[in-house]
Amino acid sequence: MDIKEEKLYLAPLYNRFPLNVVRGEGVYVFDEKGNRYLDFASGIAVNSLGYAHPKIIETITLQAKNLLHISNLYYTEPQIELAKNLVRLSGLDKVFFCNSGTEAVEASLKFARRWGKEKGKYKFISTLNSFHGRTMGSLSVTGQRKYQEPFEPLVDGVTFIEFNDSKTLEEELKKGDYCAVILEPIQGEGGINLARREFIETARYLCDKYDTLLIFDEVQTGIGRTGKIFGFQHFDITPDILALAKGLGGGLPIGATVINNKVAESLHYGDHASTFGGNPLVTSVANVVLEEIERLLPHINRVGRFLNDLLKEKITPLEDVLDIRGIGLMYGIDTKSNARSICERCIEESLLVITCGKNTVRIVPPLIINEQEIEEGVYILERVIKGGI
Repeated sequence: MDIKEEKLYLAPLYNRFPLNVVRGEGVYVFDEKGNRYLDFASGIAVNSLGYAHPKIIETITLQAKNLLHISNLYYTEPQIELAKNLVRLSGLDKVFFCNSGTEAVEASLKFARRWGKEKGKYKFISTLNSFHGRTMGSLSVTGQRKYQEPFEPLVDGVTFIEFNDSKTLEEELKKGDYCAVILEPIQGEGGINLARREFIETARYLCDKYDTLLIFDEVQTGIGRTGKIFGFQHFDITPDILALAKGLGGGLPIGATVINNKVAESLHYGDHASTFGGNPLVTSVANVVLEEIERLLPHINRVGRFLNDLLKEKITPLEDVLDIRGIGLMYGIDTKSNARSICERCIEESLLVITCGKNTVRIVPPLIINEQEIEEGVYILERVIKGGI
C-alpha cells in the first residue's frame, strides 16, 4: 500500500501515526512487513476483547450466513436479547440502538428535550473539558473550544461548569429551565479526569430535586473499562439516560442509549430512528462481548491494580511525568513533553499508545491483557519517556 495515496483520496481530517496495520491477534497488531506491536490503545478503547477473538469470529461467521441487515421495520432476536442484557446490567428500562457514540449522545439529548418539552425545559448543563461527540448536538455539549469553534453557531441552551463543581451545578439548576445534566464519570478525551464521588452523588440528588434528567456519557468508560460493567456503578447511583458505544461491539460499530421508564413514557413512535441501528450482526456480537466482559471483570480488576502499581513504580518517578490518573484499564499520564511525540517514539519500539490532549498519554488496552503484557508495555513506555531510546 502506498500511504501517500491517502492524501489523494481521503478527506484531510486525520493526523495519522506512521503505521499501516494489516491484522491483529490477541493484544498485538501487525504491520504489512510482519512487525508486531503491543496495543495499549485498542482502537480508542473499542477492541475490548482484543483481536481475532474466537467467539467473535464464530458469531460473525454464523450471523453473516443468516442475516446481516433487515432494518427496524421488523423484529430480530439478537437485538431484543441485547436490550434485555443491557437493561439487566444497568438497572434502567428501555434501549435505543444506533451506530456510534456520538449518535448515542445525540439520541440522549433528543430524548431529554422530548421529556422536558411539556415542562418548558430545554437547556443542558455540561462540563468544561468534556467530550461528547462530533455531531452538531453532541458537539454543542462538548466543553472544548478547539472542537466547537470551527462549526459555530452551535445548538443553543448549553451551560458549561467546571468538572466536579457541585456548588455551581446547584446554582444553575435552581434556574429551573434545564432538561438534563450530561456528565462523564471519567472525562476521556479531556485527559482521564475522574469525577469525585461527592460530585456524582450531588448531581443525582440535585437532578431529582430540580426535576432534571441525569445523563451519563459512558461511551468510553462503559462495558468493563473501569473494572465494572458501567463506570457509574462505582458511585452506587443510576442515571436517567446512559450513552454507550466503543467497547460494546468489540470492534463492530454500535451505539446504545439506555433510558428509564420516566424518559421512555415521553417518547412516541417516529420521534427518533436509525436505519442500521441494532442490526442482527452487531447485536449478535455485542451479546457475546457482554457475556465475555461479565466473566472477565475479576481479571480486569486484578490486572488494573497491577497496571496502577507498575505505573506508580516505574513511570511516576520519571522527571518528565507530572501526574498519573485512572482506574481499571483506563489511565492518563501527564507529561512535560508533547504526548504525540511520545506516542510516535513508542511505535518505533513496538508499542501503541495514544493521546488525550497535548500533554497526556492515554492507556486503554484490550481488557484481555495480562500482567506480562502490561509489564512489557510499561517497560517500553518507561524507556521512551526517559528518553533512553
